[in-house]
Amino acid sequence: MATSTTSTNKTLRPQEIEVKNGNGVAPGPMSPHSWRHGAVAIPSRKPTGSVDMEDYFVGPRDMSKHSKWPFFLRMHGSVLPKMILPLTIVAAWSTLITIISEKKYELKISSMLLTVLGFVVGLAISFRTSSAYERYAEGRKYWSQLIFVGQNLARTIWIHTNEREGDEGKDDLLAKLTAMNLIVAFATALKHKLRFEPGIDYPDMKELVEYMDTFARAAEPEIPQVKESGKMKAIGEFLGVSFAESNPRKRIKRSKKPLGNLPLEILNHLSAYVNCIIENDTCKVVLYQSQAITSIVQLNEVLIGVERVLQTPLPIAYSIAISQITWVYVMMLPFQLWEDLRWVTIPGCIFAAYIILGIAAIGREIENPFGMDVNDLPLEAYCDELANDINIITSNPAPKPADFMRTNANMPMWPLSQSGYESWRMRSKQEIRDALMTKTKADMTVRRSMNPERGTRSTDEKHHATLNTQDA
Repeated sequence: MATSTTSTNKTLRPQEIEVKNGNGVAPGPMSPHSWRHGAVAIPSRKPTGSVDMEDYFVGPRDMSKHSKWPFFLRMHGSVLPKMILPLTIVAAWSTLITIISEKKYELKISSMLLTVLGFVVGLAISFRTSSAYERYAEGRKYWSQLIFVGQNLARTIWIHTNEREGDEGKDDLLAKLTAMNLIVAFATALKHKLRFEPGIDYPDMKELVEYMDTFARAAEPEIPQVKESGKMKAIGEFLGVSFAESNPRKRIKRSKKPLGNLPLEILNHLSAYVNCIIENDTCKVVLYQSQAITSIVQLNEVLIGVERVLQTPLPIAYSIAISQITWVYVMMLPFQLWEDLRWVTIPGCIFAAYIILGIAAIGREIENPFGMDVNDLPLEAYCDELANDINIITSNPAPKPADFMRTNANMPMWPLSQSGYESWRMRSKQEIRDALMTKTKADMTVRRSMNPERGTRSTDEKHHATLNTQDA
């Protein structure tokens, strides 16, 4: 394949590509990451060494997987592991109160307190959940904007930036590809920044940014390495114990050199490239120049927006008050339920605590949508999607309208006519316009037959009824 490409100097089409492995056997379709990184595939999720139960509680969730289990039986995405310890405490507390009330002394209070506190707790949890989901949705909107702007900027550079003749043309092509990689590097660097992962030494980013002179590259040798968590600490993190959770900014604080702002520095390099193609007249149209600059500004807007979502959590006073109110309500349940439920008070308190504390736990989990919890946004999938889209854009030279329009496979009047472009090109302009009118009328007739009016009379029937009324 390489020999034929060199001899004919012909651009390969997607259907002509055949990728072989080391044994000379074609393995079938491969993802861009597969051939770009050889046999090493970039993981889109945090590796766990297991495909069973451990993966159920490690995030972000793989959106490409489908489960046939009904929602009330699903475990993947549930906050159940973080509910084990709180529910154990509630079970022990309700058991203690029930035994004392049954054997020693009746511990009971009026159910009026349950009604009053329940209203307050409902408002508090509703406020916490709505504010958390608002941040979650806003984070998703910003990443959607990043993918949209990245695709638009890549298309503008690839289609509307010309390539000069000779060796300068090769430089232009390689510069365009480098700019495409910078777009992907921006998304990847932003992902690591939002997860408080400093430096550049990551499998999905190092090769994209290592050649640039940035603060992150200079500080890489001085950044502390990630330490493996001990068994007890890992169990505590799995159960959601606050004492076991590490400060996510620990590595950033312990860096001995300034880390800079890698996504912003990448935008500086992209701006320098846009300035270069404007100066060397490879991008001559002012509209496209403005579009490229505007895209970079929009990427900067995404950077500021996601940082605002990350750095502006729910005020700590609200979080403390909501947590205290919720726990007071849950711990008061046995005193109010025992008189009516007796021993059923124990499972009743556990179920009530699961509902109340579970909703509160979901709000805490999605409050930061950029982390590694199961229900957080799958940022790896978004970066892969952008990289794959850019690979598709750059897979072929800028298409020329004459190449794909003037073929018999192009049927301009379909479905009215199956004649190809060349057949219609032999007719007059008026014939083409008459065919367009016929196509419109035919389409309206088909739509009317597919959506008949129901419960109403036709226009002729209405007119006839009006005339009869006037005669009478």
